[in-house]
Amino acid sequence: MFGKEESRLLRQEFWTSFGKSFPRKWILYNTKIKGLSFKFYFDTKKAFVSLDLEDDLENRINCWEKLVALKSILQDEYLPNAIYEEEFYLDNGKEISRIYVPLEQKMSIHNKNTWRDTMEFFNEKMLLFEAFFEEYKDVIKT
Repeated sequence: MFGKEESRLLRQEFWTSFGKSFPRKWILYNTKIKGLSFKFYFDTKKAFVSLDLEDDLENRINCWEKLVALKSILQDEYLPNAIYEEEFYLDNGKEISRIYVPLEQKMSIHNKNTWRDTMEFFNEKMLLFEAFFEEYKDVIKT
């Protein structure tokens, strides 16, 4: 079991190591679409990359409908394992819409032996997510 400080330091070490291993400027929050962002997630039980919609309900619905219309393209050409969740609740209770790709193996940010696989997964899947976004952002934006 890890204490809070030890856990914090391990997390910091992972993200620093990921940045050094895969030095790239990711899109993340810089999508130019209000409420739409890309995220990396890694904790003691799971890892995934996601596209999150966190805007007001009207804008979220509008953008979600476009993403649903593009679902077959995303899954056929980029990320076959992408999971669409129109109603996803964050730990704080906030409702968002999310498309995500989970890493199927059990991973833990506290286990350095899983870091390399997780970093490679993050790099591969986020590159595909971003390629999809770059290709279709004008459709999503309108």
